[in-house]
Amino acid sequence: MTSNYLAPMPRRKVLHVIVGLDVGGAERTLQRLVDPASDFHEYEHVVVSLTTPGRLGPAMQSRGVRVLALGMRDFRHALSTLWKLRQAIRAEHPDIVQCWMYHADLMGGVAARLAGQSRIVWGIRTTDIVSGSSRMTAVVRRICAALSRVIPRIIVCAAEAARRTHVAEGYDSARMVVIPNGYDTTQPLAVDDQARQLRAQHAIGPDAVVIGCVARFNVYKDLRTFVRATGVVAASRDDVRVIMVGLGLERANQELMAWINETESPGRFILLGERDDVPSCLASMDIFCLSSRSEGMPNAVAEAMAMGVPCVATDVGDTAILVGDTGLIVPRENPAALASALSAMAGMPSAARRELGMRARQRIETDYSVGRMRERYDEVYDQVMRSAGSNGPQALTGTR
Repeated sequence: MTSNYLAPMPRRKVLHVIVGLDVGGAERTLQRLVDPASDFHEYEHVVVSLTTPGRLGPAMQSRGVRVLALGMRDFRHALSTLWKLRQAIRAEHPDIVQCWMYHADLMGGVAARLAGQSRIVWGIRTTDIVSGSSRMTAVVRRICAALSRVIPRIIVCAAEAARRTHVAEGYDSARMVVIPNGYDTTQPLAVDDQARQLRAQHAIGPDAVVIGCVARFNVYKDLRTFVRATGVVAASRDDVRVIMVGLGLERANQELMAWINETESPGRFILLGERDDVPSCLASMDIFCLSSRSEGMPNAVAEAMAMGVPCVATDVGDTAILVGDTGLIVPRENPAALASALSAMAGMPSAARRELGMRARQRIETDYSVGRMRERYDEVYDQVMRSAGSNGPQALTGTR
């Protein structure tokens, strides 16, 4: 007796190499990409952290993703870690090795080649390579530029601005594609209740206009410009409140408090510090503001848009491409221009702001969802698999 049963084909395996798994833009994107619980994956994913599991490793493991941590303490131990990585790649025998950011690109690419694997994907996320790099990172980037023609089959850039910058730096433009980050558009309805509770907790009335930011206290986020601009708006409108969320955005930060105290309305600023309920914080805002002087594809803007919050943002990286006609874009490092745009949006009828926010959410759902990001990466993986036996890139189509 014969059977018509056909066993399912085994999934192909992608091994991801990243320096660490603490919270950051690249790490969050990797977490969303490999999560097996949302859509069917043609590819199985394994994640290798060169250092520790960090904060995101256990979360990935709880969702069924295997995470290996090689324990590198610093780059003085790079050679021994390179050997461990080679052994891990040989043991896992992946179909593709995907690397995330300069140091992982270099170490993962070399280790993969030493392990006999040539189907390698690199990842680039940085846009500002002039002011945003240490000396070691600059050296690693130059080495990667030289090796970009011989190690990776494809180089994935998180933003068009990052692609342009690295082509100018000497990277092989023929191997580059742009895949924007993907964002969750399925936040539970409870977020709205939590947002109302947060506003009530800080005595923010239903008619107040809340301008907010989510960022870490970092020179590239240019939060002094944010404080100066929102301070001007708060001084001109009694209904404006300002919420700041993120690492270092708390009253214990004396430098930040000095900036706030220079404004005419320091009592309007609410500092929430680092939070685990960022979606609720975003939902409590009427306007999201990005004041950065440097970005690639700004996650905070996209996450605000996904929550239906209209944005006022500086023209850095791919921010203008992301926002499109759903918000306002101003020159960077220009507090007056930022204040003017924030005042204009704060002065809109609330229904008009909500309409902008709904258009922003639709833009994320259509072009920047997690599902769309996965489709683009699957296209890259398929192209890499088809390029087996070829020493150069294939035609890279459909990945923008």
